[in-house]
Amino acid sequence: MLTSKLLHPAILRAIANCGHGDKILITDGNYPLDSDVNESTEKIYLALKPDLPTVTDVLETLNTQINFEKAEVMTPGEGEQPAIYDDFKEILDMKELSKLGRQEFYDACKKSTNLKLGINTGETRVFANILLTVGVR
Repeated sequence: MLTSKLLHPAILRAIANCGHGDKILITDGNYPLDSDVNESTEKIYLALKPDLPTVTDVLETLNTQINFEKAEVMTPGEGEQPAIYDDFKEILDMKELSKLGRQEFYDACKKSTNLKLGINTGETRVFANILLTVGVR
């Protein structure tokens, strides 16, 4: 039995194949993972029921296994930013998140040939999508 926090074999395999600059997407339950990533992205559907697991559950676990140098989020446009952004910054120990409009975010995920992994969660909070760039340790 593995003794690390991450036990999912497909996720372990996918992150082991990531190198510096590759990308990992963690999405809320509303994200159209089948249609809004490129064809070569490995897709993993973790949603068991609403909010199980959440995007922050997955992010916290991945962050124990791999280093991220950049995080991009989907913004709702004008107005208040989603509260989950503060959770993202705290988990990743980052001061800033790169913000993309909704369509820009979808386009970045579709066009990025180095988007290696897309993980769909049961997250019910809206705009709880994060695109992570793998860094070096």
